[in-house]
Amino acid sequence: MRHTISVLVENKFGVLARLSGMISGRGFNIDSLNVAPTNDPSLSRITLVLNGDEASLDLCTKQLRKLINVVEITDFKQEPPVARELLLVKVTAGASRRQEIFELVESFHATIVSRTPDSLMIELAEDEEKVNAFLQLLEPFGIIELARTGRLALRR
Repeated sequence: MRHTISVLVENKFGVLARLSGMISGRGFNIDSLNVAPTNDPSLSRITLVLNGDEASLDLCTKQLRKLINVVEITDFKQEPPVARELLLVKVTAGASRRQEIFELVESFHATIVSRTPDSLMIELAEDEEKVNAFLQLLEPFGIIELARTGRLALRR
């Protein structure tokens, strides 16, 4: 089962290493990991997507609470969060197929952020399912390369 956890931590050297080491030491596979500073420069938010059963997840969150530099933990198992992923994808886009790609971009409310004569770079910020659907529809055009952030989440 996949779980999303948000951990507010002090923005200090080694915190991410201790946190990820503790999680992997408990046998969890980290599907997605995002770290960024918050509006308070002394704090960072770590968003994790983990695979595991409910009992293991409870043990993991209890262990996280014991770590120095952990300020707050939000487990989204009770209330679904507002969650997004950012995707940057570069696709082959010759003159003959550009209109099709433009229509697809518009239908997903994505943005074209760069153009060359042979390719387009597209940005999409959506939930994981829509990002996956968008990539599936872009595949026939020829994906040159892509990068995605993984899940970011906040409580409603």
